[in-house]
Amino acid sequence: MNSLTEENYLKALYHLVNENDEVSVNDLSRQLNIKMPSVNSMIKKFAEKKWVKYESYKPIKLTESGKKEASLIVRKHRLTEMFLVEKMGFGWENVHEIAEQLEHIHSDVFFDKMDEILNFPKVDPHGEPIPDKDGNIIQPDLKKLSKCKENDRVELASVTTSSEEFLNFLNKRNLSLGTEIKVLQKEDFDQSMKVFYNNQEENFSKTVCDRLLVK
Repeated sequence: MNSLTEENYLKALYHLVNENDEVSVNDLSRQLNIKMPSVNSMIKKFAEKKWVKYESYKPIKLTESGKKEASLIVRKHRLTEMFLVEKMGFGWENVHEIAEQLEHIHSDVFFDKMDEILNFPKVDPHGEPIPDKDGNIIQPDLKKLSKCKENDRVELASVTTSSEEFLNFLNKRNLSLGTEIKVLQKEDFDQSMKVFYNNQEENFSKTVCDRLLVK
């Protein structure tokens, strides 16, 4: 049975590897806000468990075994977020911290039942794909809203950050997953956009458009 600390390291590695092919000990240290010696010690332990490939002064690489372990933690987190929204009435902006705690429950049958009750969802409330029982994950073919052109019509399918501040920003502008968006104007200078959805016009900065994934 993996410890809470090990699971936090695995999940951090999982997210960092998805963002960059190579992950350094320094990257992991910053992500977890843990000092380098402690991170080095844990990564050596992970190497002994065959979860990572690691040599001093070289990037960390997750093995297939490590990816599966990490994916199963992500599965628990995302299923929990979906359950909190769909069955308990929480807003999508309020579920991350609760899921951070519940993801460390060591009971496969508990999360399998949660999955069944939810009718086996493919994505969480933020549009992130949910790994299956074997840790397999299908990444949807999405692009950033910032990559769209004027007159494009797209559907909001996911967000790249689930911070409470950002999700409240979207809530105030009546923007949620599944919303159809039309790009009215794109500024050459700063790549900001004027968009139309739900019978309203909004101006979004490039920072916001980079965080909205559409299909």
